[in-house]
Amino acid sequence: QVQLVESGGGLVQTGGSLKLSCAVSGRTFSSFVMGWFRQAPGKEREFVACDNWSGTNTYYADYVKGRFIISADSAKDTVYLQMNSLKPEDTAVYYCAEAETIPDYAGWRINSPRIYNYWGQGAQVTVSS
Repeated sequence: QVQLVESGGGLVQTGGSLKLSCAVSGRTFSSFVMGWFRQAPGKEREFVACDNWSGTNTYYADYVKGRFIISADSAKDTVYLQMNSLKPEDTAVYYCAEAETIPDYAGWRINSPRIYNYWGQGAQVTVSS
């Protein structure tokens, strides 16, 4: 059973930085991609970034591009999200997610929650103005 556990959330002022970690356990093979999503109160869960463990294919949402950096350490089975220049609109619960394999249906998107099989419990990030 794959388990994902996020850590590193907290309260930070506008312009500050935080680094989230996602420890993955129970994997028996290399997954397709690891992603970070976030959900603010009253809003739908939205994509933030993803990485294919090797760092050769990373993808960011436009609203975090240039500020957030995703990275992965396969030896430690841990994925990170370095968040810089934080804004109040970045306030949300941040979720780590794993997609085990490439989807077998046409039209799938790497930024869609649908392709991710496992999710962490979430880490609260609050940015004060």
